[in-house]
Amino acid sequence: MTDPDPAAADPLTTAPEQADPRLARSRNRLLDAASHLLSTGGVEAVTVEAVTRVSKVARATLYRHFGSTTQLLAATFERLLPQVDTPTSTGPVRERLVALLTTQADLIQQAPVQMTTLSWLAMGSIGEDHPDPAAVTSLRARVIEQYRHPFDQILTSPQARAMLGELDTTFAIIELIGPIVFARLTGLRTIDHDDCTRLVDNFLTAHRTNTPTHTPIDIATP
Repeated sequence: MTDPDPAAADPLTTAPEQADPRLARSRNRLLDAASHLLSTGGVEAVTVEAVTRVSKVARATLYRHFGSTTQLLAATFERLLPQVDTPTSTGPVRERLVALLTTQADLIQQAPVQMTTLSWLAMGSIGEDHPDPAAVTSLRARVIEQYRHPFDQILTSPQARAMLGELDTTFAIIELIGPIVFARLTGLRTIDHDDCTRLVDNFLTAHRTNTPTHTPIDIATP
């Protein structure tokens, strides 16, 4: 379903869902069906025919809510993305980073939809030639916010700035999360708490204002 259905132009599409409980119910049923199909069969299983069959919602109603497969998938991914707990605002920077990174590693390891979302976003273009760039951009922003907000809270704190100086927080997040995502995508190993501690320690060693030397780690070592 890449092209909008004629039913998408129905005037009902512009009515707020909260004004019509039936629209809210049908949207939830569609997302319930799409979530089940995505979790059990992957992205390829989420088709118009399958979603309408499982949800028992008419095709025309589906198009009132979602104008393309991209919109439907993006909304489904957003619903399934697990929430990352915000770290406590107290305690040493090192301990807070280790706790957050361990939580993120567990999430990446145990939540397949997390990696499916990242892979889907990575494979899809959001350029002008994409059939639905707005839906992809919205999901990408949600994923970025989910990852970066807890790290930003720590890395921009007065304690972190005193220890590390002014950081490029975007690149810092890549340095910390990147090895975990790479290890999960390639299947090299499962990143555990000890690995997260090593990643944080190496990161702090590299960026501590009075200790510029960086000792890299080898995540492929069992």
